[in-house]
Amino acid sequence: MTSGSAARATGGERFAAPVVLTCGPGFPVLRDGIVDVGPDGRIVRVGPRAEAPPPGGPVHELPGLLMPGMVNTHCHTPMLSLRGMGGDLPLMSWLQDVMWPAEARFTEEDVRVGMTAGAVELLRTGCTTSVEMYFVADAVIDAVLTAGSRVLLTPGIIAAPGWDRLGTWEEMRDDVSARIDADGLRSGPHERIELGYGPHSAYTLPPEALATTAAAARERGALLHVHVAESRQEDLAQREEFGSVPAELEAVGALGGRVLAAHSVQLSGADVALYRRHGVAVAHCPGSNGKLAAGLAPVADLRRAGVRIGLGTDGPASGDDLDLWHQARLAALFARVREDDAAALTAADVLLMATREGAEAIDRSDLGALEAGRWADLVHVDLDDQAFVDPEDDAQLLSNLVWAGGSRLVRDVWVAGEQVVDDGEPVKVDAARARADLRAAAARLHG
Repeated sequence: MTSGSAARATGGERFAAPVVLTCGPGFPVLRDGIVDVGPDGRIVRVGPRAEAPPPGGPVHELPGLLMPGMVNTHCHTPMLSLRGMGGDLPLMSWLQDVMWPAEARFTEEDVRVGMTAGAVELLRTGCTTSVEMYFVADAVIDAVLTAGSRVLLTPGIIAAPGWDRLGTWEEMRDDVSARIDADGLRSGPHERIELGYGPHSAYTLPPEALATTAAAARERGALLHVHVAESRQEDLAQREEFGSVPAELEAVGALGGRVLAAHSVQLSGADVALYRRHGVAVAHCPGSNGKLAAGLAPVADLRRAGVRIGLGTDGPASGDDLDLWHQARLAALFARVREDDAAALTAADVLLMATREGAEAIDRSDLGALEAGRWADLVHVDLDDQAFVDPEDDAQLLSNLVWAGGSRLVRDVWVAGEQVVDDGEPVKVDAARARADLRAAAARLHG
């Protein structure tokens, strides 16, 4: 596969492939392309091999397709050990009667184990960045750095029965502020860690918490990541008082700045207009929404209004898998059914939602596309599979990639030019050990 180191691309290296999907404007399919990576782990050049200067270092000759790492805009990956619990319950029963009691038994090590195994699972599917809302931030960060992935971590802030064991919502908010003030928004090698704020929802926090947390986020330029209007049952009191959760967020001054509204299923036309007015972005999680019978999000309405939308898996205990390719297919299917339109979301649309547009939803112009200046988060996909019936035809290639190919064909992954998956296996983590640790944790938590 490679001349030079097979395990790492440390800089000044060239990646060459028969097909390169940059996920740039117009969604070009670049044939016989190259991606040059500098010593700092950022892309310095993308284009046709025939027009490229001589390589300045080792050349990775990759059969198949090269594309940017995917961006999972909403997840709770440390809950991996709870996968399958309460699998046939609606959202609020699943959350209050099954998840929260189980999470009350979590230790810091359980969080680390779940995030480590989950980061491996994400990387194996070609997802290099995940937006995580979870607690015990140090354990999440340690796991991400161990696996070699990226995270935009928004530590949870909540005021619900049982969660006071972690402190008050004020203490949770102030801990995030203190971390950002001490370390900055981004830290770690190649800026693999970014911090934001994760107020859980309007139904688990008082209006004051939403308002003051949003103010703290705006002051620091940080992302505010919050569950909004996921199901009809969750926010009856908020809707009775304010009309909708988006209306409440506007009324208490929680909008403005970087706001990512996870789910956003039960929205009115006025809510969509409000999102547009305030620049709110959406993390669309079709698999979790379907499994929990939360509804079909108005994705087409949001896109027509110019609202930024990325894809999310949600947590592995609600959506069960951490496969953004699966979410891309579900997003297209659900949008087509809701709109009665077979072109409501195309293969190119959902692939962009999983990459470039996901990065845009979290205001990360350094991720999600293969362009000079962005981080070299690269995914190598095998095209030598019968999923591709005519890989020489651009339209057929994209269709087959999304509808028939997907994560099972991901072979290699790099983050900032460092290889983290080699021929389907994690480079930095012992997969068998991670799986054994996860199962041991699950056995105790399910018992």
